Amino acid sequence: MRTIELEKYNDCWSGEFQREVELIKAALSGNLIRACHIGSTAIKGCCAKPVIDIILEVVSLGEIDQTSHLFEVLGYEVKGEFGIARRRFFQKGGDSRTHHLHIFESGDLEIERHLLVVEFMNAHPDKMAEYSALKIRLSQKYREFPEKYAAGKVLFINRIERAATAWKAS
Repeated sequence: MRTIELEKYNDCWSGEFQREVELIKAALSGNLIRACHIGSTAIKGCCAKPVIDIILEVVSLGEIDQTSHLFEVLGYEVKGEFGIARRRFFQKGGDSRTHHLHIFESGDLEIERHLLVVEFMNAHPDKMAEYSALKIRLSQKYREFPEKYAAGKVLFINRIERAATAWKAS
């Protein structure tokens, strides 16, 4: 059973991201356009589950589908779209997850949405602190219910996405 275990921000997370991307680059060959660190482990000072979220922008999702076995060799489980259209999702580490890959074809708006939230949170430590406090409360209340923990963050994240969009436009 998965439980919610948050950790204080760890400077090592960015290095873990870099190491994993180097492994992934070989599997993607010329299909990779860019790889970016997203999620809470990419937000300076934010508490997080120690799972490195990586967004990959690729030329072709079809090629990802044809070469998904290369990710399995790296220890990833192939999850398909996993609830988000036009995404390929892979997770590593079983119930003790260590990495998530979110793969989108170039031009998909989801890429910039994820990157904008991280950029906004890193530029607004007050919002990061508010988010961390919410995550701590939710993790205490729903430690053994990951779906409820995730659902409890939705309204805050939606508000942050709107604020980030307005911030970028200004």
